[in-house]
Amino acid sequence: MTDAPDTPGDPEGPARPRRTPGRQQPPRWLTEPEQRAWRAWRWMFPVVNARINRDLGQDSNLSEADYDVLSMLSESPGGRRRISGLAERMLWSRSRLSHQLTRMEHRGLVRREDVAEDARGAEVVLTEAGTAAILGAAPLHVESVRRHLVDVLSPEQLEALAGIGRTLLSHTSQDPPAKT
Repeated sequence: MTDAPDTPGDPEGPARPRRTPGRQQPPRWLTEPEQRAWRAWRWMFPVVNARINRDLGQDSNLSEADYDVLSMLSESPGGRRRISGLAERMLWSRSRLSHQLTRMEHRGLVRREDVAEDARGAEVVLTEAGTAAILGAAPLHVESVRRHLVDVLSPEQLEALAGIGRTLLSHTSQDPPAKT
């Protein structure tokens, strides 16, 4: 994980058993089917994600991070969210989100505003340009997701993938991210 989230709990999942020097257990090597599954995951995710992100950049001039922020804001009441809550929901540090928001502010996609009820709080707000960007990008993005993932799999494989995702997310005690 590149950037630790500002959320309680361990984003890496349940704690690994402690290893005591001198009393190490032999490694639990992966079986052939486990090895195939592990390698498929390791190779599949970055390749599919890279293709979708390449399309996103070419089609809409947005990065994956831009799209994630814009889509979460577009699904929030009033197109606004507290910055701390957005960072938590995205599993990003506040620092990482702050840098991302600065880049997006320079492009006119979002703006920051103080929270009237809380002098210490700040919100990020979707601008007209940000709304136009997400509305323009979303149809092309979903077509890319279909082309590289959804339409490649059978309905049964999609349901299995969704189940696997739910299982892994519940194992790490993290809520699944909001729809994008």
